Amino acid sequence: MRHTLLAVSLTLVLSGCASQYTGDFSENAQLNTGKGVSWQTMPAEANSVTSLTELVSVPGLPALIDEALSGNPGLQQQLISLKTAKAQKRVTNASRLPGVSAGLSGTRQQDSDDSYNTSLTVSWEADIWNKLGNQVSAAQWSVAASEAELTSVTNTLVAEVMRGYLEVAYYQQLIDNEQARLTLLKNNQEVILKRYRTGLGALEDLDNARTSSASSEANIAAYKENLAQSLRALAVLLGRTDMSVSDLPVAATFPDVLLPLTSLPEQDLARRPDLMAAYANIQAQEFSTRVAYKSLLPSISLSAALSDAGTSPSQALFTNPVWQLLGQLTAPLFQGGELRANIDIQELAVENSWWGYQSTLLTAVKEVQDGIGQEKSLASQYQATSVALANAKRSSDTYTKQYRQGLVDILDLLSVYQQTYDLQAQLLQLQFNQLSNRISLGLALGLGVSA
Repeated sequence: MRHTLLAVSLTLVLSGCASQYTGDFSENAQLNTGKGVSWQTMPAEANSVTSLTELVSVPGLPALIDEALSGNPGLQQQLISLKTAKAQKRVTNASRLPGVSAGLSGTRQQDSDDSYNTSLTVSWEADIWNKLGNQVSAAQWSVAASEAELTSVTNTLVAEVMRGYLEVAYYQQLIDNEQARLTLLKNNQEVILKRYRTGLGALEDLDNARTSSASSEANIAAYKENLAQSLRALAVLLGRTDMSVSDLPVAATFPDVLLPLTSLPEQDLARRPDLMAAYANIQAQEFSTRVAYKSLLPSISLSAALSDAGTSPSQALFTNPVWQLLGQLTAPLFQGGELRANIDIQELAVENSWWGYQSTLLTAVKEVQDGIGQEKSLASQYQATSVALANAKRSSDTYTKQYRQGLVDILDLLSVYQQTYDLQAQLLQLQFNQLSNRISLGLALGLGVSA
C-alpha cells in the first residue's frame, strides 16, 4: 500500500512538471515599448501636458465632453463589456470556493407512511496545481484588458469631440471668408456697372464679375452643407439626434491648441491604453494556456454530506443525520486528443495576441512619428502661406486703385481677389490641420482624460 501511494505521488509530481507552460511572450512585450526607435525631435514650442483636455481651452467645451462621456452609445457599450468581464471574473473566482447545496424531497405512496428526505452537501475541488488560480488570473487580466479598452475608447471619443468642435469652427470661418469674398464681388459689380454706363468699361467685364459671384455662391452652399454634416457627426458623438451652431461655443477664430511634449517617446507609448490592452490580452491568453496544460493533470475533489429521513418534514430536518465524507481522484486517460488540441489552440492564441501587440506598437510608433513630422511640415506651410497672403493683400489694394484709374482690366483685378481669398481659405485649412494634428499627437502619446 505504501509503495502504491509513493508511485501515485511520484506520478503526480512528474505529470505536474511535464504540464507547465513555459512561454515568455508577456516578458518580451514588457521590454518592447519602442526602444531603439530613432525619434524625431520635438519643436521648441511644445508644452508639457498630462491630459487631452488641457490641449484646448474653450468655455463650454468641457460640458460637451461630459455630455459625450455620458451619452455616447459606443462608450456605454464598452462600459457594459467591462462590467461583463468583471462579472465573469466573479464567476471564475467562485470555482475556488466550496459549494454548498441543500435538498428536500418527499414521497407519498398508497398504504404507506409519507417519507421525507433531506440532504446537505458540501463539495470542494483541491487546487493542487493552481489550475483554478490560473483561471482567476486569466479573468483578472481580461478585466484589465477591458479596462484599458474602455480608456482607449474614452480618449478617442474625447479627441473626436474636440476635433468635431474645431471642424465646425473651420467651416464656419470658411463660410465667413466666402461671404466676405461674395460681398466684395457684388460691390465690384456695382462699380463695373457704373463705369460701363459712363463708357469706361465693357459689358464682358460685368459678365466676368457675375461669373465670379456665382462661383462664390456655389462655394458657400457647399460649405454650409459640410458644416451641417459636421454638426450631425458631432451630435452622434454626444448621443443627440441633432444640433445647431448655436449649441456650440464657436468663436470667430480658432482657439489655441497646445502642442504636447514628448521627451522620451518609448515611455510615453507605455501609457497608451491600446498597448496596455494588447499586453493584458497576452497575459490572459498565457494564463489560459496554463489552464489548458493543467487539464491533463489529475484532480482531487472532496465532498461531505449530511442526510436524514422521516415521516414528516420536521422529523427529516437533521434530527438524527447520517454523515458521509468522500474524496475522489480523477485523471484524464483518453479523450480523443481533445485536451492536446485545446493546448495547441491556446498556444496559437498566445502567439496571435503577441503579434497583435506588435501591430499595436508599430502603429503607435508611426502615429507619434507622423504627428511630430506633420507639426513641423504644417508649421512651415503656415508660415509660407501667411507671407503669401500678406503679399496678396497688398497686391489686391494696389490693383483695386489701378482698376479705378483704368490702368488694369477687370480680369486682372478678379484674379488678384481670387488669389487673396483662396490663400485665406488655404490658411484656415492649414490652421485646422495643425490643431487637429496636435490632438492626434496627444492621443498617440497616450494622453487621456483628466479626472
